[in-house]
Amino acid sequence: MNEPAELTVAVVTEEDLDDLAPSLLAYARFYREDPSVDELTSMARALIATGGGTQLIARDGDGAVAGHATVLWSWDTTLGLPLAVMEDLYVHADHRSQGAGRAVLEACRSLAADRGCRWLQWQTAPDNERAQRLYDSLGGDRSEWLTYRLPIGVPSA
Repeated sequence: MNEPAELTVAVVTEEDLDDLAPSLLAYARFYREDPSVDELTSMARALIATGGGTQLIARDGDGAVAGHATVLWSWDTTLGLPLAVMEDLYVHADHRSQGAGRAVLEACRSLAADRGCRWLQWQTAPDNERAQRLYDSLGGDRSEWLTYRLPIGVPSA
């Protein structure tokens, strides 16, 4: 791993949305999806307004966006405890293997702890081996659960 670059990780505010949107779009395209920037910005704005989740933005020493994460607040009904679900963690290619992913994930863990969550949970694609190495190195437990998505039939905005 290269030396960690100077990096700051902060909670996204309205002022960050113009910088965050391209990172959200890059994440979606990484997983072969293509939402509009308007849809992604509306989502980010809704998270700020409702408190249903928190987004983090990572910036390098020059202020360029290195990556982002989205944490949704839920409950673990098997334990009756609050649960943090890291919906996404994305690091731009030019910032990978420099400690950015680890810094963002640790910031997510800290946010979850601050909210009284016992677990931070997330998913990754089976072929995203680079991310899996990071998650394994941090002591993440792999789940045996399968994920399903059921289309509702409502067209996107």
